[in-house]
Amino acid sequence: MIAVIQRVKEASVKVENSVIGEIGLGFMILLGIGHEDAEEDIQWLAKKISGIRLFSDSEGKMNLDINQVDGNILLISQFTLHASTKKGNRPSFIDAARPEIAIPLYGKMIEELSSLIDKPIATGEFGADMKVSLINDGPVTIVIDSKKRN
Repeated sequence: MIAVIQRVKEASVKVENSVIGEIGLGFMILLGIGHEDAEEDIQWLAKKISGIRLFSDSEGKMNLDINQVDGNILLISQFTLHASTKKGNRPSFIDAARPEIAIPLYGKMIEELSSLIDKPIATGEFGADMKVSLINDGPVTIVIDSKKRN
């Protein structure tokens, strides 16, 4: 499971010109679910996301987590994070989970993150053509892969 975490001042997602999710200060997360991912990846990754210290303290050091700044999360499913570009010029998405696997795992990640930050999180729409807007703060962008824990 791959998460691209962007610290944002604000972010939103539209489907068919309607805003379906938006946040102020927090994380806009692109989540790529692979066919080998399971619930233990969700638990590990959600805990890592909720505890990662990417917000500045009073001395300007990245020392605060999302809960300490009362931040929010916008979670967007993005299978293209599992693109392989080893051969040719057209990416292969063979490592991305099929919808019947990815949709339930995406739902569980929503539940887990919501529980860890003790508030609902905003989301995109799985499989939809989405337009994502954000103001990246810093910019700060971190990539975490649950398969590279050790």
